[in-house]
Amino acid sequence: MTRKKKAYARAGVDVDLGNRLKRQIQSLMKETHGPRVLGKVGGFGGLFQARFPGMREPVLVASIDGVGTKLKIAFALDKHDTVGADLVNHCVNDIAVLGARPLFFIDYIGCERLKRRVFQELLRGISRACRSAGCALLGGETAQLPRMYRPGEYDLAACIVGVVERGKIVDGKKIRPGDAILGLASNGLHTNGYSLARKILFGKMQLNVSSRLPGSANTVGKELLRVHKNYQPLLAKIPNHMIKGLAHITGGGLVDNLPRILPPSCDAVIETKSWKVPRIFQILQQNGNIGFREMYQVFNMGIGMVAVVAEQNAGRAMSILRAKRIGRIERGSGKTVLEL
Repeated sequence: MTRKKKAYARAGVDVDLGNRLKRQIQSLMKETHGPRVLGKVGGFGGLFQARFPGMREPVLVASIDGVGTKLKIAFALDKHDTVGADLVNHCVNDIAVLGARPLFFIDYIGCERLKRRVFQELLRGISRACRSAGCALLGGETAQLPRMYRPGEYDLAACIVGVVERGKIVDGKKIRPGDAILGLASNGLHTNGYSLARKILFGKMQLNVSSRLPGSANTVGKELLRVHKNYQPLLAKIPNHMIKGLAHITGGGLVDNLPRILPPSCDAVIETKSWKVPRIFQILQQNGNIGFREMYQVFNMGIGMVAVVAEQNAGRAMSILRAKRIGRIERGSGKTVLEL
C-alpha cells in the first residue's frame, strides 16, 4: 500500500497530502456552519436540514458558476484568497436577483498539483465570504489532475443553493413602462471581461501585474484583483414588494443581462452619462479601440447590480440600496437601449 501511494504521488497525485490538507481546513468549514448543517465534514455528501420557519411555500434556488480567467491574475501575483471570495459573492448575487437568500455552497477545485499554501488561501477566502454571506460551506471536491493544467494553475467552480418564498420571487413580470432603473456600483471588473482586459493591458499596452495603472496609484494587479461585491445584504434591506426586477451585471454587461428580466413589450433605456464610468474601463476602451456598445456588452462599466422599481419608490430604494438612477423602462421589444 505504501509503495502504491508513493508511486501515485510521483505520478502527480499526492493522496496523503490531499487528506492532510482537507483535515486542516475542517475548522474553516465549521466556522460557516449553523444548526441546520448535519453530519460530519468530509462525507460523500453534505447534509442540510430543510427547515424554513415562517415560510409558507419555500422554493429552492440553485446556481453554478466560476471565476473565469481572472484566475490568471491570481496566478501571476501568487495571491489566491480574493478569487475564493469572488467565487462565493458571484454565486450569491446570481440567486439574490430572484429574491433568494443563500443556504449552502459547494466548491470544486481542479489543480495541476496540490500546493498547501495555495489551497489554504483559496479555502480561507471561500470560508470568509461564506461567513459574511450567512452561507454554509457544506463541502467540495479537490481534484489533482497532473498534465491537465499548466504547472501552478488551477480552476474554480461552485454550486450554491438558496431559498425564497414562492410569493416573493423576483422575476421581472411586473415591470412596466415608466419604472425607474437603479444601478448599484461595482468594484471594478468583478469576474468578467478578463480575457479582453488581459489582452489589452498585457498584450497591447505591454504592462504587467506590477505596473502602475495609468492615471492611478494602483498597480494593474491590485486593480484587477478587486473583490466582486456581494449585493445580497443590501438587497435584503429593501421591502420585497418594492423590487420589480433585479439583474446581476456579469458576462454580457448591461446589454445582455437586462433583457433577461424584461417583459417582451418593454425596453430598458440606460442613460450612460448618469454615472461616472471608473477609470479602468476608460483605459480599456481607449487602448483597446473598443466600440461603445461592445464595452457595455463585455464589461459592467461600473454597475454591478441593477434594480427596477416603480417611479414612486425610486427615492426610497436609492437611499436603501445606495444606488443611482441610471435609466427608465419604456415600451419596446425586450432589449437594452444605450442612450448617449
